[in-house]
Amino acid sequence: MSTHLDQIGQRAKSASRLLATLDTATKNLALQAIADSLLEQQATILAANAEDIAAARAAGTSASLIDRMLLTPERLAAIAADTRSVAGLPDPVGEIFDSADLPSGLRLHKRRTPIGVIGVIYEARPNVTIDIAAICLKTGNAAILRGGSDITRSVGAITAAIGAALEHAGLPADAVQSITDPDREVVRDLLRLDRYVDMIIPRGGAGLHRFCLENSTIPVITGGIGVVHMFVEATADLARALPLIHNAKVQRPSVCNALDTLLVQREVALALLPAVAADLGAAGVELRCDEESLAILADQPGAAGWRLSPAAPDDFGTEFMSLVLSVKVVASLDEAISFIGAYSSGHTEAILTNDPAAADRFTREVDASAVFVNTSTRFNDGGEFGLGAEVAVSTQKLHWRGPMGLVALTTFKWVGAGDYIWRR
Repeated sequence: MSTHLDQIGQRAKSASRLLATLDTATKNLALQAIADSLLEQQATILAANAEDIAAARAAGTSASLIDRMLLTPERLAAIAADTRSVAGLPDPVGEIFDSADLPSGLRLHKRRTPIGVIGVIYEARPNVTIDIAAICLKTGNAAILRGGSDITRSVGAITAAIGAALEHAGLPADAVQSITDPDREVVRDLLRLDRYVDMIIPRGGAGLHRFCLENSTIPVITGGIGVVHMFVEATADLARALPLIHNAKVQRPSVCNALDTLLVQREVALALLPAVAADLGAAGVELRCDEESLAILADQPGAAGWRLSPAAPDDFGTEFMSLVLSVKVVASLDEAISFIGAYSSGHTEAILTNDPAAADRFTREVDASAVFVNTSTRFNDGGEFGLGAEVAVSTQKLHWRGPMGLVALTTFKWVGAGDYIWRR
């Protein structure tokens, strides 16, 4: 492990001890200073981003990925506004809960505390640098950030603006540090920096998550990989189902809560699928259909204008992140639940139904971070849940599940007090 990385870890741990003692007002002033600094340093940040974009274009990077990398004055202004919004959120640190007076005379409660040092590894989106920094600072955590090699210049410029703001607010710039070395071995070394780093959050594709899980000696929060299903049960209101399906697939197809697989109960397949194909086809969606759904759609008058193809085996259980949807007809609720159990990533699942018993069984038996009834899957989001901001959507069961807002970046300590009591 490099001496440089070890020093980053030491400085982050030292900064985290100071951050844990700060009151809410001080943290909020620092966040406001960061928002100001982003706008003051706009020219520098956008120039660095322009270099990243030029290099990406020269390397043949796709237009959709370049759009994710791109910063503009409007986007930077929105990022600064989001940072101010975090300052306005309730501070969970110091919250006292689960109080109890025990027969022994011990007065006991839990007090919410920062986790310590959060390591975040992410790809393609320079705005994540600010998202993570703001939420970590609000919760009294130091952050070590490692953006993708394609956004190194952008991340460096943003981190410099954050550091200047922190120093202006009288706080250590080491509270938010970025690793800009593009060598993948540095990521492996960060994953083993358990002397200083308390939690790792990867933000990227399945390959990055797998790499972190296989190489980390630090607890890893996995999530953001969404293989998302929606099951249309036989009693569903089909007219009202259509806009939900459209929203779940089309609104933002590249995000983790976008729909990947549509399951339709056989009784309503003939009535629903042609309408779905016409609606999504007009939006440019390709449908990869199982044998039964393809047979239904291929016989329809408008089929020639729809983008239909037979589903390959790996079209189920795939997060497409594009205008592609796999479709399957199922015989029953039992088959739908079984299918989701086999292919789900545990992110978001939904049922459309007017049968309360079917809805209840679906929500009890389907295992995912969020399970919805008659609701678009796009609602599995920290903002939609009223959390105000999030660092990721966790699909694991320890230490958090679902959108990770401020509370998810805290832990707690037991605090006990007595009148000079001892254990007998």
